[in-house]
Parts: sequence; C-alpha cells; structure tokens
Amino acid sequence: MASLTPPAAVPRAVFPPEVAIHVVRLACERPDTLGRSLSQWDGAELAHQLCAAGIVEDISAATVRRILTAHQRTPWRHHAGLHPKQPRDATFYAIITELLDLYTRPLGADEMGLSVDEKTSLQPRPRSSPTLPAQPHNLPNRYEPAYTRAGALTRFAAFDTRSGQVYGQCYERKRQQEFIALLEHLAREIAEHIQTIHRVCDKLSTHHGKEATRWLANHPRFVVHFTPVHCSGMNQVEQWFSLLQRKRLRMVDFASKDDRRAKLEQFIREWNQHAHPFNWSTTSVAKVMAHAPALAA
Repeated sequence: MASLTPPAAVPRAVFPPEVAIHVVRLACERPDTLGRSLSQWDGAELAHQLCAAGIVEDISAATVRRILTAHQRTPWRHHAGLHPKQPRDATFYAIITELLDLYTRPLGADEMGLSVDEKTSLQPRPRSSPTLPAQPHNLPNRYEPAYTRAGALTRFAAFDTRSGQVYGQCYERKRQQEFIALLEHLAREIAEHIQTIHRVCDKLSTHHGKEATRWLANHPRFVVHFTPVHCSGMNQVEQWFSLLQRKRLRMVDFASKDDRRAKLEQFIREWNQHAHPFNWSTTSVAKVMAHAPALAA
C-alpha cells in the first residue's frame, strides 16, 4: 500500500532588506506625489506600485502588510486633525488650567458652573411611512429613508457641571438675540442666592458680540470663561449633546418643528429626573494636559 506523503510546502519568498526600505518609503509618501490617483495606500496598491517601479518582479499584498506591520506603519488608516489657530503657549495653558480648576475644585454655596452651547440644524424630517419598532427574530427598528423637509431648530443648552441638570430653549434662529434669551431664562431659573454663575462657552460671535457683551455688563452674576479655539472638548455640554444625539436623535422622525421641540423638552425633563455630572477627575485632567501639546503637531 502506497504511503501518503503531504505535499511539499511552498517556500515563502525572501526579499532583501532593500525591498523593506522601499515599502516603508512608499508608505510614508502621499500617492498623489507619485502620480497615483489614490486617497491613501493599501497593501495591494503598494504591491502594484513596487512592481510598476521595477523594485520587485512580484510581491503579495500580505507580504507588504507584514513588512509595514513590523515597521509600525499603517498607511491604510487616516485621522482628521486641526492645526491650532491659537499658539500652545503660556497663555493657552493658563486658559486650560483655569477651566480644569473650575471643573474640579469645590464650588462655594453661592457659585454655579454652566457649560453652554447650541446644537444647530435640528430638522424634524417627517417620514413618508411610519417608523416601525423592533420585532422578534432580531428584526431591528426600521424607518423610511425618504422624508419631507419641515424647517429646522437650534437647541441652546446649559449643562450644570456639578449636578448634571440641563437648562435649555429651542429657537428658530441662532443669533445673539436668541442667546440673550437663553441667558434671561437662566437668570430667572437659577436661585437668587447663586451670586456667581460661571459660564463656559466658545468664542463664537453669538456668545461675545456687542449685544451679548452689553447684556453681560448689566448682569454681573455671569462670569464668562471662553474655551480656546478648536478645544470644544473642554466644554462639557458637548458631552451631553453627544448623549442627546445617541439617545434621541439617532433616528430623526418628528411630525413637525413643534413636535420636535416638544420631544426635546420632554427628553430634558426625563434627563433631569436622574441627572448626573460627568466625572472630570484629577486623572482625566492629567490626560487633557498630557495631550494638549500634541494638538500643535
């Protein structure tokens, strides 16, 4: 009886170190500079480029990826970033330190910290067919892609950094007048024994234009703290907006602007029933300070 012998393994091609140098060099260049109409490289395109340039006769995409992995290069990934408009100097660090101190230090009985901003272009988008709930057998929620345009709203919100309570108003437009209306609402709603209301917001013209500045000059309870440019993550209300997006705005299907306004007010009421602050501990403060220099890269 003939013995069965396993087929001989195909030997893996061995490339000289010079090939790895070329692979890494290509991966660190933009394809456009080499005359290729690609947004970024992948293993197959790099293998094709190496062959077209005559560096090797043949090489697999898997081999290219192994070489790049060994050299810690991932040209098929991308990350969006912004170049800072404000120098990362002593002034920048002083602003960041002031905000972090405001978020973490104990506030006095007559102080409050509010993070303020607005979420714009909130369209109702009524659907042409009813949105259906989840069903057995893992059938998910289903909603009709087609919708009718029905205007848009802007949600102004103020997040209490110590209690997590949210104050807010919806308006048709986003101007200084609407922002001042929000501040008037806050002045009425916040107890009179709170003599210092620390307000954190960005430097959008809506927040520090001439009309808003005049209003603040006549209302000394409000003390303004501006976040640096491109540092919206320092404003805690942005975290709450992210939560609002996930829990209420992921499937947009409202009958009208009035319906959307009512549902957003209901969401805030339900949130405030079990509101909680976001934990900006000394550890998170250290992480922010550690990553701040990287923003200038």
